[in-house]
Amino acid sequence: MNTFKTTVSGWEPATDRPRTRGLLRQLDRQDDNLMLESVAWHQSPLVRVTLVSLGLWLTAAPVSAQSYLSNNQLTIPNGNPTGVTDTINVSGLIGDMQNLQVSLNIAGGYNGSLYVTLTGPLGQKAVLLNRVGVDSNNPAGSPDPGFGIAFDDSGSNPNIHNYAAGDYNANNSGQVIGTWSSDGRDIDPQSSPDAFDSVSTAANLTQFTGLNGNGQWSLFVANLAASGSAPATLTGWSLDFALAPVPEPGTYALVGMGLISLLSRWRRRAE
Repeated sequence: MNTFKTTVSGWEPATDRPRTRGLLRQLDRQDDNLMLESVAWHQSPLVRVTLVSLGLWLTAAPVSAQSYLSNNQLTIPNGNPTGVTDTINVSGLIGDMQNLQVSLNIAGGYNGSLYVTLTGPLGQKAVLLNRVGVDSNNPAGSPDPGFGIAFDDSGSNPNIHNYAAGDYNANNSGQVIGTWSSDGRDIDPQSSPDAFDSVSTAANLTQFTGLNGNGQWSLFVANLAASGSAPATLTGWSLDFALAPVPEPGTYALVGMGLISLLSRWRRRAE
């Protein structure tokens, strides 16, 4: 009578032990081959260069040295919502915007009467200033004479609309200085003061993130102060771009060759 024992293929007669040992040796050789192939795969120069290139690409720091400036001096007429417009033509940017910082210099005037917007090459509009300080409790807004500030919406900078409600600095000319988030209140600057209380602040500089910055940028400035008030003058403004890194053509080639090598090896292993 035959006796039985457990094997990798189920139950078999004990008289078939030589055939079973042969099957086990064959499985061991297959395991060794897979291990050697895995080691060879990791030691492949092409694969290693590909992984290094891909890592450098993914961890590359953004380039933030692209700046454009206008020093045009424009008088902003009082009580005139048509305002003045100045432009900067941007070219030569390589890579999409990761962040945009705008510097603005306005001398004199009454800050609570100023309305300033920035329009990009694709038509998006950011509201930098919209009658700062105006709300249901303060219909006239903030009285300081001008700005020498930077707008940056990438961090936790306080919103410029409420600067007078907290601590802020001014230069010897009385201009508000520092780095602030843009106003972002996309409503008619001649709206009633209570309309400024709860309106969204989403019309800010973040809407330019991920876009190409080449083309014409337009800065619009209006002074809604009554005729006879102190005049305001736009004395300059600038655009500072932080751009997403763009890999060199050689990096694309290495990554492509590496991926082809990986797919070829995986296909052979699957077969």
